[in-house]
Amino acid sequence: MNKLQEALSTLAPARLQGIRRGIEKESLRATLTGALAATPHPLALGSALTHPNITTDYSESQLELITGVHASVEQCLEELTQVHQYTYRALGDEMMWVSSMPCTLPADETIPIGRYGSSNVGRAKSVYRMGLAHRYGRRMQTISGIHYNWSLPGVSDAQYFGLIRNFRRHAFLLLYLFGASPAACSSFVAGRKHELQALTAGTVYMPYGTSLRMGRLGYQSDAQASLAVSYNSLDGYAASLHEALTRPYPAYEAIGITNPGGEYNQLATTLLQIENEFYGTIRPKRVIKPGERPLHALRERGVEYVEVRLMDLDPFVPIGIKAQTIRFLDVFLLHCLLADSPGDTPEEIAALGRNQHRTAAFGREPSLLLERAGREVKLTDWGAEIVAECAPIAAVLDQVHGTTDYSDAVRAAEALLQAPEMLPSARVLAAMARDHENSFASFTLAQSEQAKAKLLKLPLASGLQTKMDALVQQSIADQEAVEAADTLPFEQYRLQYISPERLGLTKAAVAPALAAV
Repeated sequence: MNKLQEALSTLAPARLQGIRRGIEKESLRATLTGALAATPHPLALGSALTHPNITTDYSESQLELITGVHASVEQCLEELTQVHQYTYRALGDEMMWVSSMPCTLPADETIPIGRYGSSNVGRAKSVYRMGLAHRYGRRMQTISGIHYNWSLPGVSDAQYFGLIRNFRRHAFLLLYLFGASPAACSSFVAGRKHELQALTAGTVYMPYGTSLRMGRLGYQSDAQASLAVSYNSLDGYAASLHEALTRPYPAYEAIGITNPGGEYNQLATTLLQIENEFYGTIRPKRVIKPGERPLHALRERGVEYVEVRLMDLDPFVPIGIKAQTIRFLDVFLLHCLLADSPGDTPEEIAALGRNQHRTAAFGREPSLLLERAGREVKLTDWGAEIVAECAPIAAVLDQVHGTTDYSDAVRAAEALLQAPEMLPSARVLAAMARDHENSFASFTLAQSEQAKAKLLKLPLASGLQTKMDALVQQSIADQEAVEAADTLPFEQYRLQYISPERLGLTKAAVAPALAAV
């Protein structure tokens, strides 16, 4: 019995039944012509500040639909479907864009930033987004995806960080199997330097690309590239983030906190304004208390779950993700948890970044090589090795749940490694060529219309309308209560919120922890 199987044999069925999951799914609102909707967040969907299931991400035009925490894959997807059904009924002529890469975008400065009302917390959310606009441009922030939140009972902080290190090592496999953004609208790269090829007048692509969203044009930042965040321990990770949240960054100091007219440009002039600005393929997370900083919550109470952040929207599935994909993620995350996970090094972290970019841009290239422990190895060979190690984990999950669904998900992944033409990224390009004269916008518009029609046709579950209507009204009342309770001037609130003391450890205590990174 190898170490992985040994570790697997120690997991009691009750623990495996304790896996919990939740989904956050972003989608741009688009018009009938496939342009970005410039309308405010629909009033019929309640307050984006306080609604538990329906909010906005970066842009006022970017919906974020959120499920609760679920013990079963089916229940999680059922809730996601129901939130979609309700949301579509409020959208009128608009639709949710089903691709991770955005629809036709207007000039950068006219992409609307999320608005959350007049409270201090609402204003801070908008100012943070203005900061992102100044730092990275608004177009980059309109990319959408799915975040998958996952936990297993009885996992220590050290074990979660072991999972995270292995996830980062093996994330290329998820980009390969589920990447679905090999093409984009030309408006996304207008005036920017890029490596994409022109396919038609309005479409750019990478012939072997899997996920442009996770490539050089996606959530990337030169400033953040200077951050050597280690995942060897919670203390080291927290110290790295603390440093980035408190270290002034000259380029951002030049932008300033406010403009000459007194309007806010950003929340802070540090390398990161807040924790959420740190872009990673996976994050350790903890539910925060009202007003608490995420880093403080992690330091005080440890890791509660991980947030997987690299999943593209699947344009062939109306709600963006299917059950088989989730089951593979469950198996994959267990593999990351149970397999040996040596500490990371600056050299390995740099190599993993290169592997991510190679897979995003050239993942389906038949002989693509990735870096592994200082030598080059074929992506498909390495991927097949990981998938083979996932098979016994899937078998145990099947046993626990009385199904074959997990093994089926692993077999489907095996098949995709053998038949790259069946990968979502290849299917997107094939459908564009076959039915849409190689137009990304035309393909995605057709898929978006189809998704809307299917979800509107689906009957609403009994009591769903009443329940969701009540949540909308409650969210509006909750926002009003937050606004009425404010006592501090906004500038005082901002200074208190970004103060290093709120991060859970004083600056003096950070130096020894950083030295250990």
